[in-house]
Amino acid sequence: MSLRLVIDVNLSPEWVPFLTEVGFDAYHWCQVGSPSATDQVIMEWATEHGYTVFTHDLDFSVMLALTRAGRPSVIQLRGPRVLPEQIGSVLIQSLRRFRTDLESGALVVVEPGRSRVRILPL
Repeated sequence: MSLRLVIDVNLSPEWVPFLTEVGFDAYHWCQVGSPSATDQVIMEWATEHGYTVFTHDLDFSVMLALTRAGRPSVIQLRGPRVLPEQIGSVLIQSLRRFRTDLESGALVVVEPGRSRVRILPL
């Protein structure tokens, strides 16, 4: 089964073809929901449909910590470079490295040059 990713509105739709080309099931949130949806709505949708949230927004990790939720998994980009050509290779390496954790429930933080994982609940 392919890792399923829903890309938050704060990231470019360019991520969809980049991720699907390397074998991930990816949709930009605008393809499945309202661009003005709250982060809570995106989290609920991801949980209900078995998707991992891919974002540049710190609010998702805060929500995970405050609610002590075990789902959905969240992948969070940190830093100013958030386009596929800038950090895509680091993201792909992280997705492959932490795939099992993401399937079980995790927060993965990806930065230029490194990534780390926290198992849910936080």
